[in-house]
Amino acid sequence: MKIGVFGAGQLGRMLAQAGERLGMEFRFLDPATEISARGLGEHLCAAYEDVDALEQFVRGLDVVTYEFENVPCEPVRWVAERVPVHPAPEALRLAQDRLFEKNFFQKHGIPVPPYGAVFFKDEYRELLQTIGFPLVVKTRRYGYDGKGQRTVRNQEEAERAWKDLHGLPLLLEGHVPFERELSLLAVRGQGGECRFYPLVENHHRDGILRLSRAPAADVPAVLQSRAEEYARRLLEEVQYVGVLAIEFFQHGEELLANEMAPRVHNSGHWTIEGAETSQFENHLRAITGMELGSTAPKGTSAMVNLIGIKPDGRSSDGLPPAHWHDYGKSPRPGRKLGHVTLVREALEVLEEDLPSFLEIAETVL
Repeated sequence: MKIGVFGAGQLGRMLAQAGERLGMEFRFLDPATEISARGLGEHLCAAYEDVDALEQFVRGLDVVTYEFENVPCEPVRWVAERVPVHPAPEALRLAQDRLFEKNFFQKHGIPVPPYGAVFFKDEYRELLQTIGFPLVVKTRRYGYDGKGQRTVRNQEEAERAWKDLHGLPLLLEGHVPFERELSLLAVRGQGGECRFYPLVENHHRDGILRLSRAPAADVPAVLQSRAEEYARRLLEEVQYVGVLAIEFFQHGEELLANEMAPRVHNSGHWTIEGAETSQFENHLRAITGMELGSTAPKGTSAMVNLIGIKPDGRSSDGLPPAHWHDYGKSPRPGRKLGHVTLVREALEVLEEDLPSFLEIAETVL
């Protein structure tokens, strides 16, 4: 079985590592010369829109997927006419535009914060009054890891955000007094079977995920059930195949959808060691028509992103046991260079061991 992947970053790397154990081969299309997936499959270094490269890319492939949602839709559609692509290009289109995404949630009865789209200054001023402060101003496209977002608490900050972002289609979103951020990883197979991982609690700084705890503590069964029902509606609407991540704000026993990612997700990295079947293996099982694996956790886990800090074997000297992952990237500020995962049978032990790893990662929550 040969898998094609749009993108060759750390998610592509971890997909290929999971696929090796299933006897799969990989080919990556990525315009970058420095890739995390180096050595784990063929690498075609070319623009996604390069038709000659696309023709070479699809040759001999059984199925194609993508590791991030900013791949242009047109090349994906071109490939889908020749080779099965999962998730479907429609899921990619919806996730690439925050307005389409919010409308999609709302259409299927999934609560979202108050929002509206603007392009012109008069529309912007009017919507500021309608939603009210505080709010978040976001570009509709190309926003991840905090990019293209400004928190606005007053008129002065609103003017500054407009100056920084105007000229682009924008989305204004009301601030939600949420208790915590949760994410759900769902997977749907080609036959329609759906499985769900437990809700995960996420902590961000500067718009970048720093820490995930799984399963999230003190989650009522009704909340897990509600999250799964919301995900099932989206999966079935677009006949989705593969892993889908949905980020939520928890407000009491209510979940408000923030965004979705039609791919394997950073908040699911803990599943490599902390679940019966990792999100990466289950994604591959889904897109190739295999039976899905168990999503049950093995205990309680914490995943710490290493931002701008290169994983180093010496970093673990004297520390409790943990799983260190190096993405093979050169260091630079704000860049995800790896992660470390702790898996423990008891939450109390995890809480004792975790602070040392947060200190190493310079994670401030």
